[in-house]
Amino acid sequence: MITAPTTTLRAPAVGQYHLAYVWAICLVAALGGLLFGYDWVVIGGARQFFEPYFGLSGELETGWANSCALLGCLAGALVAGALSDRFGRKRLLVGAAILFAVTSLGNALAPTFTVFVVWRILGGVAIGLASCLSPMYIAEVAPSHLRGRLVAINQLTIVIGIQAAQFVNWWLGRDMPKGLSGDALLHSWYVLQGWRWMFGLTAVPSMLFFLGMFAVPESPRWLAKNGKPDRARDVLARIGGGDYATAALGEIESTLAGETETVRFRELLDPKLTAVLVLGVVLAVLQQWCGINVIFNYAGDIFKAAGYDISDTLKNIAWTGSVNLVFTFVALGIVDRAGRRPLLLAGFVGLAIIHLAIGGCYFAGVQGLPMLLLVLSAMACYAMTLAPVVWVVISEIFPNRIRGAAMAVAITSLWIACFILTYTFPLLNHRLGPGSTFWLYAAVCVVGFVFILLRLPETKGKTLEELEKELVD
Repeated sequence: MITAPTTTLRAPAVGQYHLAYVWAICLVAALGGLLFGYDWVVIGGARQFFEPYFGLSGELETGWANSCALLGCLAGALVAGALSDRFGRKRLLVGAAILFAVTSLGNALAPTFTVFVVWRILGGVAIGLASCLSPMYIAEVAPSHLRGRLVAINQLTIVIGIQAAQFVNWWLGRDMPKGLSGDALLHSWYVLQGWRWMFGLTAVPSMLFFLGMFAVPESPRWLAKNGKPDRARDVLARIGGGDYATAALGEIESTLAGETETVRFRELLDPKLTAVLVLGVVLAVLQQWCGINVIFNYAGDIFKAAGYDISDTLKNIAWTGSVNLVFTFVALGIVDRAGRRPLLLAGFVGLAIIHLAIGGCYFAGVQGLPMLLLVLSAMACYAMTLAPVVWVVISEIFPNRIRGAAMAVAITSLWIACFILTYTFPLLNHRLGPGSTFWLYAAVCVVGFVFILLRLPETKGKTLEELEKELVD
């Protein structure tokens, strides 16, 4: 059992924080996000080539090829909370780095579609681990006034990973002759070897992530929870100095007083915790069902329906990545000033309007530049609102003692929602048409707006312990 005196947190002046150290460890942890982004999106360009290589046809095979990794994401997110509560955030992140490297090479060398699927699912486990642990770790080491920006750094690295995947896909396919199809495409370097390089290159940043994690300390909140207050104080002192460490540790321990070190998932059903757990789960699901991820995973289909060939599609995909990157930087600049709630409300409204316009263009037969501009607008809106802010909110609303388990449930829900979205898009696109499908996503965005308006309080500028008292106690 853990007991602690009540202590009021006295944050040091901004200049007294060791910001270079804080940023350094957060950037290393956020490399998990970079690998998440690359491994998740690389398939959007590679599928133009591995599908003919493996002889895939039909909506079900296409949907399985693109969504199978989500089963691994689900498994990785589900075990991340329990394992990180037991072994620590750092060890699990190191394991994720190794898994990213091994599975990227496995996909690159896959001789059959079955082997390819197995490696994609295992790679999904790494994505699930990173998606849960990287933002959790950053939130637990970040000073409260920088937490939104630092957790959003994880989203920035996700976007950089996405941009890297899209650039690699475009670069490897840049010289492909226009109109290449049929037997000529089937026997081309792009189908025989090109897609393998797209997957295999993930091993390079994976090893950088692996090596960098050895210079990163364990989360001070995990150390305090697991009976290692002296080590927790040392880490906190490196972040904000001795006085900050003493005060912060006292506040952390006050939220853990009377609690055991081991958290069981059934404890999340405590009525005091149910409301905040539901809040996190619904936010995670709505972020996926807003529809943006179909652009990442089915960009080829979307741009083909808008009149583009494969070469131009790869170029357009790279454009979406560039817009995503630029507007993620915008999010970094405003998330700790504008607040979480206003950005989420603006994001759902903006995406609802854009999805309605995209659907209208499909029905009206509008192709080419107008469709590209609408897709880029949707990406910009998502990048500076829902993409980073949902991750920030999920990482900060759960109490210290159950954060690992609660985040595992929320992120697992996110990946279930993403699996449903990714698997069903080809079916919806075939049966309803792309116009009605995007209108369906617009309706989800309206639901998201109403939910945020009614249920989400503002969280900016508060310590994790203050949020715990406000949302749970």
